[in-house]
Amino acid sequence: MNKLEENFIKIQTQIAPYKPTIIAVTKYFDEKQIIKYYEMGFRDFGENRVKEALKKIEKLPDQIKADSRFHLIGHLQKNKVKLAVGNFDLIQSVDTLELAEAISKEAKGKGIIQRILLQINNANEVQKSGFSPDEIKQHFKDIISLESIQVDGVMNMAPLNCPEEELHKLFKNIKQIYDALRFEFNVELKIISMGMSNDYKIALEEGATMIRLGRILFE
Repeated sequence: MNKLEENFIKIQTQIAPYKPTIIAVTKYFDEKQIIKYYEMGFRDFGENRVKEALKKIEKLPDQIKADSRFHLIGHLQKNKVKLAVGNFDLIQSVDTLELAEAISKEAKGKGIIQRILLQINNANEVQKSGFSPDEIKQHFKDIISLESIQVDGVMNMAPLNCPEEELHKLFKNIKQIYDALRFEFNVELKIISMGMSNDYKIALEEGATMIRLGRILFE
């Protein structure tokens, strides 16, 4: 058994009670590594940059492309919307009403429904994009009324080197916002994507249904 398999088994044991979806963050790896992870059992892969991701996906065997789900987890610029829509199963980083409108327009033109998550920046980090808690409540009705997107839930990136107590508060707040949106707007949301290599355990304790793991899987 190699180190990668050991890491995977260890993490699977840790997260078993929560049964989350694991996104294998492959932004630093080429298509050969994706194939290796697929053979281990991964089916969800996260990428940060649209063009680089599409180049890798294009090189994958047809069976793997058909049997995998690709997630855009990095910031999406409006000039990359045309490339992203329809090529990612889930765009996790929708951070403004304007971006949601652009995605909906592109999806309508392609005759598809694009699944998205809404990114919430509840730590108010200026270097990170995302809706504030007030903004997401303000714009949510307009976003869910767009005809060619499907809002599946919310996404969050916690601050680096954040104390555990603060992480619990931030992740708990994301779950509260998620629940409030479901109740207030009577919509079925399914996904809370939060937690990465350094904080996924806390995220799961506070309600994450999807975690995005990179370094801890592959180190």
